[in-house]
Amino acid sequence: MSNNDVAIRFEKVGFSYGHTKPILEEADFVVRRGAKLTLMGQNGAGKSTIFSLITGEHQPEGGRVIRAPNISIAIARQVVPREQMDLTVRKFFETCFSETIYDIDRRIDDILDVVNLHADHERKIKSFSGGQQARLLLASALIQNPDILLLDEPTNNLDKEGIAHLTDFLIKYEKTCLVISHDADFLNAFTHGVLYLDVRTHKIEQYRGNYHTVVREISARVEKENRKNARLAKEIQENKDKANFFAQKGGGMRMVAKRMRAKAVELEESKVDVRREDKTIRSFTIPVQEKLPLEVMQIDSFQATIKHKVAEKKADVSLERNDHLHLVGPNGIGKSRLLATLVDKTAKGVTIAPDVRIGYYRQDFSMLDFDETVHDALLSVMIRKNEQKMRSVAAGFLLTSDNMNTKIGSLSEGQKGLVGFAQLVLMQPGLLILDEPTNHINFRHLPIIAQALDAYEGPMILVSHVPEFVSQIRIDKVLDLEKGGKAARGS
Repeated sequence: MSNNDVAIRFEKVGFSYGHTKPILEEADFVVRRGAKLTLMGQNGAGKSTIFSLITGEHQPEGGRVIRAPNISIAIARQVVPREQMDLTVRKFFETCFSETIYDIDRRIDDILDVVNLHADHERKIKSFSGGQQARLLLASALIQNPDILLLDEPTNNLDKEGIAHLTDFLIKYEKTCLVISHDADFLNAFTHGVLYLDVRTHKIEQYRGNYHTVVREISARVEKENRKNARLAKEIQENKDKANFFAQKGGGMRMVAKRMRAKAVELEESKVDVRREDKTIRSFTIPVQEKLPLEVMQIDSFQATIKHKVAEKKADVSLERNDHLHLVGPNGIGKSRLLATLVDKTAKGVTIAPDVRIGYYRQDFSMLDFDETVHDALLSVMIRKNEQKMRSVAAGFLLTSDNMNTKIGSLSEGQKGLVGFAQLVLMQPGLLILDEPTNHINFRHLPIIAQALDAYEGPMILVSHVPEFVSQIRIDKVLDLEKGGKAARGS
């Protein structure tokens, strides 16, 4: 590959960003011009940090990040920064440029057409739904017309139509694109290679092939490593047994025993440290609040946004003790707004039984206090404080003693999600309200989370645009916010 073909090169890059353990150690990889690659790795491994090194937001502590001369880079981040939530649409897009853009309104309209969103330029960012904000984040990168496009979980909060629209755009996109995502079908539609961040070696492995191909290849390597370790363990034990036998014989046999022990040590050193990326969270159960009434919630009406206007919709939905309700509708109709008003009990037309504890998982993690430590965030939701139980549950969600004193705001988005699920286990809710619970979560964890939600024996309201995930969960009723009326029977 000639230097003219190279867009980005990492040469022996080291970076820790104040962590006790490094994120990268002498990492090497190359991204050629026009490549469309997936960046994979465990939650918290440092994928978003690599994007920050590419953009220059962070500088390597060792080695070099080399960018092609005069190359432009833009990033569509996972979430809108909190300090930008009060900006208008126009101001939000103006922050994408270092200089004044005199035809900014025309450019905004053109790029919003690309992401299939229509918006008043004076409207504030915080008034948009999660899915609409995802489109605005994507548009904020595209409006810069960059040579390198970095997309950090771009399908989070997008409905089926939005994902299809984005996929079609990226298939036709002719420039360099790097994507962090756990949506296999989305990635397989347009990417042709994978950069894999190994959390054990802190290096980047480069693979050809799509997402599924790489997952199969990694799984095969893990299986091979486990088989090798099992064979070595057997051989080590045989040598130790022989060493003990010959040592008891005394005399010249002691030298034989010594050689047997040396061989056992040599074999021990040959064992492979199996990849830790393939760790998953433990299976878990979300306990239900005791003594729930038969009917926990009644929805007689709700507000929905139809064609940019708020409309009152009639409904007839009773959520009983063990009902699972799937709330559906396109981006922007008001699903997240309805869930938020259910939690703070300001929703008109809705009655919730008294003293019901609500477990709330919100897509933007605003149910978490970002200034609180993991330790305090988990302990605070427990009815009966129990340090040992809290730490045991946390460990099941890969939140170890290393994380306990870390502030929530310093965690990766995936780790914040795992804190959210750990809180649900510890609080024993009487009503689960889940707003896009698959966002930011590693694909290995999703079947385990789906299994726990399927088995939850209390009432649950779920919003999710991921059919594969929803199909694994018992759904008793479906309420379409576009139609209203009586809830349809689930599957």
